[in-house]
Amino acid sequence: MANGYKILWTEHALTQLEETVTYLQSNFSEKELRKLATELDHLLLLISKNPSLFPLSESVNIRRVVVRRFNTLYYNVQGGAVVILSFFSNRQSPEKKGI
Repeated sequence: MANGYKILWTEHALTQLEETVTYLQSNFSEKELRKLATELDHLLLLISKNPSLFPLSESVNIRRVVVRRFNTLYYNVQGGAVVILSFFSNRQSPEKKGI
């Protein structure tokens, strides 16, 4: 698409993002929160322009990208949109991914 793919978030992924932000607000500085926001914005821009840029995960048709080493974003393409399926905290056990 000329202007890039639309980015859509599932409720599950939004909840995970909210939990991550809450955790950072409670345990880290505002600087860390800004770093996460900047990196996430950058990665979402890259994904919207080229969804196949990042590798496929172990799940069929789901791609993954590590965000600042503590989180992994899982997404797939559905029609003309990129759907964010999970914003997984790498501090958790893998079975909690929920994708």
